[in-house]
Amino acid sequence: MGSIIFSLFLLSLAFPPQTHNFFVTADSNLIQKTCKNTKYYGLCVSTLKSDPTSKTADTKGLAVIMVGIGMANASATSSYLSSQLVSSKNNDTNMKKVLKECADKYGFAGDALQASVQDLASESYDYASMHINAAADYPNACHNAFKRYPALAYPPELARREEGLKHICDVALGIIDNFGW
Repeated sequence: MGSIIFSLFLLSLAFPPQTHNFFVTADSNLIQKTCKNTKYYGLCVSTLKSDPTSKTADTKGLAVIMVGIGMANASATSSYLSSQLVSSKNNDTNMKKVLKECADKYGFAGDALQASVQDLASESYDYASMHINAAADYPNACHNAFKRYPALAYPPELARREEGLKHICDVALGIIDNFGW
């Protein structure tokens, strides 16, 4: 009896189950199905597929992954703005004031996204959406800060980062909208 079990064990090692490929395909299908209902399908699919945890995530997990990407974007932008503030060679107090305000706004965006992760965990999807909408709106406050000083040009790098965060938030909102709450 023991030799039969040992033989079966060896066979299982020699011929592992082929379910792994099935699950990858199923998960890829879940990502594609989920992303079809978002505003930026390509961004959604490429972002989620780039995260290895998406292979085992359900739809709520995909939303959390996208929010996490948004948090990273907001944090990186806040750090970028802080570094611009420190490395600013000119003594333009208005520029320094605006850079500080913008760094703070992107920090608040990250905080709002963090709150949305907690909301998703507690299945408070309306609050999660509210926090993601707030995070998407914080870059507008930064942009408006530049508009208060017509002599200050809105940096193209900041415009690119603003658009990125807004698109990520739009995708996260699209995923949450699929929950049917």
